Amino acid sequence: MIDLRDINSQNSVTSQPGLAPLSPYLNFDPSYLPASQPEFIFPEGAVKQRGRLELAFSQIGAACIIGAGLGGTSGFYKGIKATTLAGQTGNLRRTQLINHVMKHGSSLANTLGVISVMYSGFGVILSWARGTDDSINTLGAATATGMLFKSTSGLRKCASGGGIGFAIAAAYCLWNNRETLSQISHQRINPARK
Repeated sequence: MIDLRDINSQNSVTSQPGLAPLSPYLNFDPSYLPASQPEFIFPEGAVKQRGRLELAFSQIGAACIIGAGLGGTSGFYKGIKATTLAGQTGNLRRTQLINHVMKHGSSLANTLGVISVMYSGFGVILSWARGTDDSINTLGAATATGMLFKSTSGLRKCASGGGIGFAIAAAYCLWNNRETLSQISHQRINPARK
């Protein structure tokens, strides 16, 4: 029988003379690794958030999934009402329920996905054109998305779509910057005495 302790003691690897032995399975000397490199992905002093283009993919996917869930739930409710009123039972009712869930789920998923693609596209274009990513880009992208989404329905609906997009983006920006706003309001109410 072979004793593994004897093998490890005969084949011990050390990084420098006088130090504790390393595992023979490492196959490298850790002294060759530079110790001055940062341990994090982001360089020191850099902004630690993803850009709009990187966020676009998760936003589009999330919008489609949320749309499918909400639309499927709505379709299930409408399907139950429709099949109950029609007096359908068994396999026919189950098939009609599946049809309602799929139809309403895919419709709302497509709608929210298209809106998310438009918003992300406008956001990326604005951030590249302006060279910064701030609340103005969010407001502009949401307003342009609402206007473009309702652009085929006439000027009045186009303007109302832009207004709805602006209102949703303004609420998001206010919520996102609530700490800054509370600091500003606190400074105005209690100015520092000199």
